[in-house]
Amino acid sequence: MDTKLTLRLDEGLIESAKKEARNRGTSLSQMVADYFRGMSSLRNSETGLPPVTASLRGALTGKKLDRAHYRRHLEEKYR
Repeated sequence: MDTKLTLRLDEGLIESAKKEARNRGTSLSQMVADYFRGMSSLRNSETGLPPVTASLRGALTGKKLDRAHYRRHLEEKYR
């Protein structure tokens, strides 16, 4: 059974969300329902992390990275 839910949000946020829903070919209500439905299934049962984060876990295992590597990365990134 569907039940009505009233949310109070900034008007600009609502308009952006409606536009996104149109772009996805769905309704704003369906987007919100999908979000709520996914909240409970978003966490990986083993790690307690969201799926994307859990998938990155261990990606740098065995890599020898230190502050110098990170500093070089930042210098290149912000040149």
